[in-house]
Amino acid sequence: MDNLALIATIFYMLSGSLAVNILFNQAKPLYYWFIGCSIIALVTHALWLYQHIFLIDGQNLPMLNVVSLIGFVIAALSLSVSKRLNTGVLLPVVCAFNVLNFIAVVYLPSHYITHLEKQPAIGSHIIFALLAYSVLTIASLFALQLAYLDYRLKNHKRPLTQINLPPLMTMEKSLFQFVLIGFILLSCTLLTGFFFLEDMFVQGKAHKAFLSISAWIIYATLLWGHYTKGWRGRPIVYVTIVGSSLLTLAYFGSRFVREIILN
Repeated sequence: MDNLALIATIFYMLSGSLAVNILFNQAKPLYYWFIGCSIIALVTHALWLYQHIFLIDGQNLPMLNVVSLIGFVIAALSLSVSKRLNTGVLLPVVCAFNVLNFIAVVYLPSHYITHLEKQPAIGSHIIFALLAYSVLTIASLFALQLAYLDYRLKNHKRPLTQINLPPLMTMEKSLFQFVLIGFILLSCTLLTGFFFLEDMFVQGKAHKAFLSISAWIIYATLLWGHYTKGWRGRPIVYVTIVGSSLLTLAYFGSRFVREIILN
């Protein structure tokens, strides 16, 4: 593990540990330490991404580098809204995920060189796709947190005051805000794909388009049901996770088999 990856891993571990402490402490005595460690982790993570993606002979975008880039975006977005939305257990999960990804990068190195500077239109499609997946992944994490909170309330478990989680209604509102933003970004992803990708529906790639369109339909139905029919509760959790799962299969299914299992 190179120095940047090691520093980022250490500070993600510290940040995740401090986030857990904040989760169980209403006073949040270590909040600014958490912010400081998170910023150092993000800065070193960004430098690592720049060093390992932007090479002299092109952009190196194997699956684990892409996952690391998504992990960085998710961590940055989660940190930026943590004060306003009280993201609860989301931040420790994101920090742990980035630590595991750095470990995977060390033991499963791979290369996939592309040249986005020659195809800026396709670059815009990839940027929309990464942002859409990151935002909708955050939505799915909110959905899991919402399901946990709903379960404890309905089954009269230990008082939730011992855990610094946001109110149920606030969490649900945040979930739909992220779903709406992610849906708009996913719409832009599909539109740029239709316009700029000539091989979007060719054999071997058609499943990505089919799964992405299926996820778009699911999220569109979810938003329609919530804002017109008042859908709430567990069904929205299940639908959000199904949509996120379809996008994961679309973005990484075949690449996981090709780059990790068959590598």
